[in-house]
Amino acid sequence: MPLRFFSFASPPRFYALTRWLVPLCWAVALGFTAVGLFMGFFVAPTDRTQGDAYRIIFIHVPAAWMSMLLYLVMAFWAAIGWAFKARLASMVAQSLAPTGAMFTFLALWTGALWGRPTWGTYWVWDARLTTELILLFLYLGYIALVNAIDDRRRADAASALLAVVGSINVPIIYFSVKWWNTLHQGASVSLTAAPKMASTMLTAMLLMTIAFWAYAFAVVFMRTRAHIIEREAHAGWVAELVRGRIKA
Repeated sequence: MPLRFFSFASPPRFYALTRWLVPLCWAVALGFTAVGLFMGFFVAPTDRTQGDAYRIIFIHVPAAWMSMLLYLVMAFWAAIGWAFKARLASMVAQSLAPTGAMFTFLALWTGALWGRPTWGTYWVWDARLTTELILLFLYLGYIALVNAIDDRRRADAASALLAVVGSINVPIIYFSVKWWNTLHQGASVSLTAAPKMASTMLTAMLLMTIAFWAYAFAVVFMRTRAHIIEREAHAGWVAELVRGRIKA
């Protein structure tokens, strides 16, 4: 059967595809994490002004990137599910939220650890930090709203509205260091300018970013598969899966 654009919008096909994608993503995540951390902590040179304290950047920056990108991806799939009544899209959006919240918390936590030796404090009500904290609350609010409504269709619609409206916060986070006088440093990596760091530092950061993406794919696929089994329990193929007639 020829594949079309919406071929894997079918829960059974998505479930079958991700059966072999999940272990592949885990392998990529573990491999790139090991290499990225080794390069970041043992190969990259010591920073002239911050010393070795800067090395938390190899976790902090990729986590911050992921926190923003995953929110936009979540809002996109939530909007697709809302507009086209595509239940799988809504399931993917709801599977993304906990992972996005985790990366947001990781970015805030590592930022606090980095802030102590550089700013002399764990937290300031800086524009970048404050908007990132708001992002965490948006993730948590989305998760809470999904679980507060028993009717799945109403929950999908209400949470999609929150996700789409909340997406306006992402460009505010990104441009906050340009729009306001802020303690937080500007971007060290940009698509429009040469990187402001050594090549080994940049390589380690990009390796960790790939590792975080692979991790996100793995856990989101796993969580979506669990949502499919829960929400499609009435479908015949799920019953056969439970009985062991179809490979999980």
